[in-house]
Amino acid sequence: MPDAPCFVVTGAAGFIGSNLVGELLRRFPESRIIAIDDFRSGSFANLVEACDRLTHASYNGDFLAADTGTLDWPTLLEDLKPDAVFHLAAITDTTVADERAMIESNVEGFRPILVACVETETPLVYASSAGTYGSPREGDDREPFPETAAGQPNNVYGFSKWLMENAHRSVAEDCLEAGVSEPHVVGLRYFNVFGPGESRKGPMASLAFKLTQQILDGGRPRLFTDGEQARDQVFVMDVVECTLAAASPEATPGVYNCGYGTPTSFNDIADAVRAGLGATAKDSATEYFEMPPEIRAFYQDFTCADLSEATNALGWSPRFEPKKAIADYSAYLATARSR
Repeated sequence: MPDAPCFVVTGAAGFIGSNLVGELLRRFPESRIIAIDDFRSGSFANLVEACDRLTHASYNGDFLAADTGTLDWPTLLEDLKPDAVFHLAAITDTTVADERAMIESNVEGFRPILVACVETETPLVYASSAGTYGSPREGDDREPFPETAAGQPNNVYGFSKWLMENAHRSVAEDCLEAGVSEPHVVGLRYFNVFGPGESRKGPMASLAFKLTQQILDGGRPRLFTDGEQARDQVFVMDVVECTLAAASPEATPGVYNCGYGTPTSFNDIADAVRAGLGATAKDSATEYFEMPPEIRAFYQDFTCADLSEATNALGWSPRFEPKKAIADYSAYLATARSR
């Protein structure tokens, strides 16, 4: 009988990470999971809830409460010989202004993992971000963002993810110059992710989550004037499936978009939330307010993933249409609150 697979997941107590762990255990019940998180923004409860929701069972893997930058990655990988490493740990609060802390955590915490995975030939999938695009010309024209449009981020979070990609590209180029195969390293630019498991994200929770809570609290959904800002909204299980596809032996190394491929306006998100809650525009009319200047300075009015490269390289495409998924998600949140 072949050995059970082994997977390392950093940021495992976070929103996407906990859903990824739950799905890994659903697909590979006998697998060994090494979950890693420093609890900067994650919680054990995310992991408990995701495993219950996706497997109807308890989490039965290992857990390291540690900053990824403090671990001895060469020894860890040599001992575990994992089938893949999924690196999702990061400072994800896009409003963090401490540039040094952001770079140290996100970039310097990534380099040892990258080098160790390349040296041990361990497949590595890491979380990049649509924040690497900033406000490209395609946004002005409301066109999908091709991977080549990135590189002018609006904030230090996006810049930190761009630096991670630069490190990845540098290692890949070194391997090719040395005459060896490009390492199995895939970076995924996650767009606007929503779905179960984000209740502890605070200000970084999705707009769908925030608007749902506003209505459930008896208020009105609040949007920036005039609500026609549009983002590529992607359901968390689509993101999980993309992340797993990137670890497949058939995946082509590189950096790819991970979204739905269609923008959803904020007004449409509010309509979908109302539909999921059985509310009407009359009963829960949208309240519009001006965007604060400090947010305007780095805000992306429009994002949309061009998925042609991701589809070809990963053999993946999203399954959950955003407006329907948002409506279903809002109904799920209302049911969860009533329990």
